[in-house]
Amino acid sequence: MTPTEARQQTKDHIERVGGLLRKVMHSLGNRAQGHDAGKLEEPEAPIFEANTAKLSGLTYNTPEYKEALAAMKVAIDHHYAENRHHPEHFEDGIAGMDLIDLVEMFCDWRAASERHPTGDIFKSIKSNIERFNLDPQLTSILLNTATRMKEEGW
Repeated sequence: MTPTEARQQTKDHIERVGGLLRKVMHSLGNRAQGHDAGKLEEPEAPIFEANTAKLSGLTYNTPEYKEALAAMKVAIDHHYAENRHHPEHFEDGIAGMDLIDLVEMFCDWRAASERHPTGDIFKSIKSNIERFNLDPQLTSILLNTATRMKEEGW
C-alpha cells in the first residue's frame, strides 16, 4: 500500500465513522422528540396527571414510592410496554437494550432525579444496581457519564 492509498483509507474510515455517528445522532434526535409522549395520551395521561404531584414528593425507589407506582399499574405497564428506554420493556431487562436505549434511559434517570427535592443521579444509579441487576462495568460507565455531566455543567 502506498502512502497515498493509506491516507485515503484513513480518510474513508473517518468519513464512515462520521456517517455512523450522524445516524446515531438522528436516532437520538427522534427519541428526544418522542420521549414519553404516551404520558400525554390515553390510557397513561389521566393516571399520570392524577399521581405526578404525589410522586414528586417521594424519594425514588423507597417503599412509599413503589406503593405509589403500584397504584398507577395500568399506566405504568402500558408505558413500559411502549417505551424501549425502560428496562422493564424487555424480558431480559437491560440486557435486551441497545446503546440508543441506554442513552435515553440514562438521560431519563438524570431528568427524573432533577424533579425530586432529594433527587441525585448518583444515588439513582446506585439504587438501580440491584433493581436492574447492573453489572459493575455498566455501572462504572453510567457513573462516569454522570461525573462528566457534573464537571461540564450539563
